[in-house]
Amino acid sequence: MNISQENIDDLNAIINIELTPEDYKSQVDSVIKSQAKKAKLPGFRPGMVPASHIRRTYGKAILIDEINKIVGDGLNNFISENKLEILGQPLPKEEEGKEYAWDFSEDFKFQYEIGLAPKVEVPFSDKDTLTEYTIKADEETLNSRVSNLRKSYGKRSNPEVSEENDVIYGELKQVDDKNEVVEGGIVKTASLRTDIIDVKKIKKSLVGLKKGDTVIIDLKKAYDNSTVARILEIEEDQVEALSPLFQLTVENVNRLEEAELDQEFFNKIYGEDEVKTEEEFRARVAKEIEEMFVQNADQKLQNDLYTLGMDRVKAAFPDDFLKRWLKATNEKLTDEEIQEGYDDFAKNLRWTLIENKIINDNALEIKYEEVVATAKDRLLAQFKMYGQQELPEEQLNQYAMQLLQDKEQANRLFEEVKALKVFDYLKGLVKIEKKEIPYNEFLELK
Repeated sequence: MNISQENIDDLNAIINIELTPEDYKSQVDSVIKSQAKKAKLPGFRPGMVPASHIRRTYGKAILIDEINKIVGDGLNNFISENKLEILGQPLPKEEEGKEYAWDFSEDFKFQYEIGLAPKVEVPFSDKDTLTEYTIKADEETLNSRVSNLRKSYGKRSNPEVSEENDVIYGELKQVDDKNEVVEGGIVKTASLRTDIIDVKKIKKSLVGLKKGDTVIIDLKKAYDNSTVARILEIEEDQVEALSPLFQLTVENVNRLEEAELDQEFFNKIYGEDEVKTEEEFRARVAKEIEEMFVQNADQKLQNDLYTLGMDRVKAAFPDDFLKRWLKATNEKLTDEEIQEGYDDFAKNLRWTLIENKIINDNALEIKYEEVVATAKDRLLAQFKMYGQQELPEEQLNQYAMQLLQDKEQANRLFEEVKALKVFDYLKGLVKIEKKEIPYNEFLELK
């Protein structure tokens, strides 16, 4: 087998693979003999099917399969042995008018297009200075978290008349612009949360309602598309064309009264006598919020590093090749979608090259146990969001293993650990200035 590389330019190349019968004959014969021993065909005793019969009947298919294996292995070995840094995967190049008889005596020639990765340098040094924020809980954020905790342990009631922030349960009927019920329109019984409605006029219209009252509500003004889809039990992509006016007939009013800030409440949240006063409770909640904000601060620093690196690295890519590769590996993508999303794809690819350069130059290793630990951290953060403070280690391990069985989730967590490795390295390379900032001011930062 003869394999050679033909460079078109600095970013594009062709790999030529030439096979003669000597390259594939023995492997194909071996497979045919093996198939003959295993074959169970009418008219032949098990294990006694002649190899010549297998060759006549299945020979062409076996030949094609084995040549594909030989070519694939040869291609991968060539890339590995020559330490080629390629983008995407090699694409077979079809030669016009070239057809093979596949008759066990032919010479074969295959060509593969490859995109070569540009050389990049690490765009950071100890002369760079970035800010790492310590985010403090402002009063509005703290009060909101305290209120959510009180609601989680509060009492539910069904008052006769609705007030602000109640949940109204009733029947929704689609109406036209004259407020007349649309024949064949959507009819759905649902619960409407009023606390998440930002439009004052709509929110006010849902106050003072009692059982049997009706009111017209524009669902698309009241809620975002995903919430409207959930309320009406339709697909989110159907919401855009939806006529949004609905008549709500109240069937019930649900109210969640916040728990009292007393010892019973404190014990439910933090255990027996761990917290004894409202001041201690608020301080504990503030500490927990600020621990969660560490991830926000890290993300901000990561984004700042990303922006700095992207501004400094101006790498060119084999754009035409990569667009063909995207099309070949995502057949459902249209040319327009590829064109529209290509700039973002190229940016992510540029950052990936920077990350890989840092990892390879510094021999950074990503270990499986680190991926498992990250999975646990993400699960714990989710549980804390719903008010569950602790989780037995055995149960946490079980959840983490279930999460990692999902290939997509496992790849995402691997990439997250990889990003954290690079992030930790860069934090040790550049100069870091620390600064405290309230959460509401942090949100205003670009």
